Amino acid sequence: MAKTDEDALAEAYNRALALEKSGDFDLAASAYAEVLALDPDDHGGAAVRLASMKRGDVPIRASEAYVTTLFDQHAEVFDKVLVEDLGYHVPLLLRQRLIELGETSFERMLDLGCGTGLTGGALEDMVDDATGLDLAENMVEIAHEKGLYDTLYVADAVDYLEDNDDDPFDLIAATDVLPYLGALEPLFEAAAKNALPKALFCFSSETLPDADFEGRPYTVGRFQRFAHTEAYVRDALNTVGFDTLEAGEIIVRHEQGLPIAGHLFVARKA
Repeated sequence: MAKTDEDALAEAYNRALALEKSGDFDLAASAYAEVLALDPDDHGGAAVRLASMKRGDVPIRASEAYVTTLFDQHAEVFDKVLVEDLGYHVPLLLRQRLIELGETSFERMLDLGCGTGLTGGALEDMVDDATGLDLAENMVEIAHEKGLYDTLYVADAVDYLEDNDDDPFDLIAATDVLPYLGALEPLFEAAAKNALPKALFCFSSETLPDADFEGRPYTVGRFQRFAHTEAYVRDALNTVGFDTLEAGEIIVRHEQGLPIAGHLFVARKA
């Protein structure tokens, strides 16, 4: 992108963000439309911001460029911000549930959206061989430095799963992945193809009151993250051959002091 375009993009994005924060969603929507025209790849997440303001269609997922940019920018402080500031403890909740279910020994784990390795660290002693992948290269570099994974990839989860020729897995984890996806069918179908019979597929999701979905199976909440109805997630799992063992209600994290409700799903491949 030419420098003048970068300057114009920065100006448009900052203007849109200021208008959104002021509560003028109509003018903010016009500014975000300008942002998308300048940056069709959507590094700034304009599409999900429009959806969160109810001023645009709900996309089927957050753009790869946005997710990559977001997490690359925050890689160095990610663990502190997520765990200490936002109260994110899903990996430890998953560990606790696996212990309670008597599922504590796995040959091959795939950690989708591994980030800096929070889930890899929580489950390290349960797994013989761990593979992690994430879109954000800076996050993967930190995970590598921790030495938690036998193999690491910088890749989109669905792309990796669709192209994977390695052995299938008996545990697939995806903590904090669904909040960046709307439609779940591509991920679930690809996960099923890479899961051994009786393998576990464990992941967190966020949810909202039924009225907020307006009859849709998923939507974008006020913090630019996707929320899914429990029924939609269960149906999507069942369609590709996973039996839902449980969908426990959890507090996924906090945003601006507010608890974010969600579920911790544990499903088994038929």
